[in-house]
Amino acid sequence: MSTKDFIEKDYYKVLGVPKDATEAEIKKAYRKLAREFHPDANKGNAKAEERFKEISEANDVLGDPKKRKEYDEARALFGNGGFRPGPGAGGSFNFDLGDLFGGGGAQSGGFGGGLGDVFGGLFNRGGTGAPRTQPRRGQDIDTEVTLSFTEAIEGATVPLRMTSQQPCKACSGTGDKNGTPRVCPTCVGTGQVARGSGGGFSLTDPCPDCKGRGLIAEHPCLECKGSGRAKSSRTMQVRIPAGVTDGQRIRLRGKGAPGERGGPAGDLYVTVHVGEHPVFGRKGDNLTVTVPVTFAEAALGGEVRVPTLGGPAVTLKLPPGTPNGRTMRARGKGAVRKDGTRGDLLVTVEVRVPKDLSGKARDALEAYREATAGEDPRAELFEAAKGA
Repeated sequence: MSTKDFIEKDYYKVLGVPKDATEAEIKKAYRKLAREFHPDANKGNAKAEERFKEISEANDVLGDPKKRKEYDEARALFGNGGFRPGPGAGGSFNFDLGDLFGGGGAQSGGFGGGLGDVFGGLFNRGGTGAPRTQPRRGQDIDTEVTLSFTEAIEGATVPLRMTSQQPCKACSGTGDKNGTPRVCPTCVGTGQVARGSGGGFSLTDPCPDCKGRGLIAEHPCLECKGSGRAKSSRTMQVRIPAGVTDGQRIRLRGKGAPGERGGPAGDLYVTVHVGEHPVFGRKGDNLTVTVPVTFAEAALGGEVRVPTLGGPAVTLKLPPGTPNGRTMRARGKGAVRKDGTRGDLLVTVEVRVPKDLSGKARDALEAYREATAGEDPRAELFEAAKGA
């Protein structure tokens, strides 16, 4: 028999007792009817046998104070199988409990998911005898990590110590010190309540009574105060991918706080801070470096050795007449891209002017100045200024 049939059936009527009947009155009525319709006293009477099953089922619920309380709460919420519209709904309508309980129909023992799972324990079905509420996803966790410049380029595995809300160990996450919470009568275990928004539809909010858990602890756990959650710290090794940038936020799925009642874990969000490097800079997927050269190298050309990050130096050919500030490219020596390839190393030339000259160097420069005395490097500048 489905959960829908259980909620719709009036067990008080089956036993012929009022809704405020005492335990003694229920017990007396059951014994009287059981003797009258017992199969041994009605051999071959199929109707009497069916009646005896109904009587036994009614006594199983109403004869147990806990089951009777949950049965009364369920019928108060749903009436005789019809959903009762809230204030301001206007008019009346029929509500199919089969839809609400997940379309379980009248199949034997089938609750079909949905709210049927909430009442699975009410009628001692499913083997556990405890109310089952919907799974709840774990919380997301935000944390930060600081990497060196090289670690950000090459990737690194770092230890992260995180504090989050996890199931309380004292009460196994139930919130009840005895481990026996009851289904919240306000939301019937869903953890959500509907609120009208106008326009013929409604929105849902976390249940104010159970704080979205779907369960209420009658004997709150002393450790978690009935919330079922407690602060817990843990350290885990996290792999930061190569090529991350300063301020980048990385999402690690399923590495957050554990879920409740079989729900999935939350996600871990790591904000990365990257330190500076004394030699190298970064521009997108490319690394940058400034290399000083002498006046003679810039004027006459030559080969210049350039350092790389974490690898051997490379040699670049400097063309004759290279101006100060010119940028050259060492391919594949930059940061790691998402596809695993690398950017380039951008090498900027800085012509270094010596502060102190030896006598021989000074004589050579004096001779160079005399040899180029007719040249005016600023002539084009003034011509351009006149024409502007």
